[in-house]
Amino acid sequence: MSDPILVVSDLQKSFGDRQAVRGVSFQVARGEIFGLLGPNGAGKTTTISMITGLLPSDGGSVTVDGLDLRTQTTAVKEKLGLVPQELALYPTLSARQNLNFFGRIYGLTGKELKARVDEGLEMAGLTDRADSAIQTYSGGMKRRINIAAGLLHRPALLFLDEPTVGVDPQSRNAIFENVEALNRAGMTVIYTTHYMEEAERLCHRVAIIDEGQCIALDTPTGLIRSLGGGIVLLGVAPDRAEEMAGEVAQLPSVKAVSRTDASSPPGGGQLKIESHRVQEALMGTLEIANRLDARLTSLEILEPNLESVFLHLTGKKLRQ
Repeated sequence: MSDPILVVSDLQKSFGDRQAVRGVSFQVARGEIFGLLGPNGAGKTTTISMITGLLPSDGGSVTVDGLDLRTQTTAVKEKLGLVPQELALYPTLSARQNLNFFGRIYGLTGKELKARVDEGLEMAGLTDRADSAIQTYSGGMKRRINIAAGLLHRPALLFLDEPTVGVDPQSRNAIFENVEALNRAGMTVIYTTHYMEEAERLCHRVAIIDEGQCIALDTPTGLIRSLGGGIVLLGVAPDRAEEMAGEVAQLPSVKAVSRTDASSPPGGGQLKIESHRVQEALMGTLEIANRLDARLTSLEILEPNLESVFLHLTGKKLRQ
């Protein structure tokens, strides 16, 4: 990657005996929307907190636009915009008052401050509610003003940490449109989420984070292509699971079969069938079950998408 705006190398962070981030490394190109994906507790927010200088790392390095975070902290922070997962707004103040307050923190004054505040209100679609107290806003409206506050100083690199949690569909779509518009205007965005459909829509590349490690990094299309045809999750009576697995593995459309009994219903077994052609694999599997007189307890077909890629890589569903 030529001239990346962000270089993260071997970041590490522990809290007591728990290692929350274990050697995370990645680079982000200028003008890219880069996704950090993973379930709650995977280490995404801790990673973002270290990159933005809110939390000291135990090891590793961060470089932003050629500047080292450890030795040039102030210069790095001037280039960053952070919209945290928790709302950073004063509930009794209006949207305009909140934006004026945060704008002054960024060093904005006079006509420039007023112009940036008006721009933020317009982007959030809340000009008509600018003078209403934040506590009267819906969750989605609060999220949109939260994003506007992080953009007042026009950062080179914007971090959005779970920006759509708890918002209504209309506000969610408005946030998507804002992110896409900012990116078209040249802004680089780091977007953390545990909603895979958001990443498929917005992100040019994604890193999947699980248990404090980066376990995959590619374009959404590349990750989905790596999975192949899809996955069949088949619940089967335990007395037939091993025999079923052996025979299903011989089907031409099947890449691999494994037991995942830990996630199956009590008293049952579960097979994870990775296939080149999922419909063909399903038909062959059902024929084998019928011939072996195997009692099936559940059936789930996961077509190729980021959700099924995550299941394949981690052994669990994203929002477990």
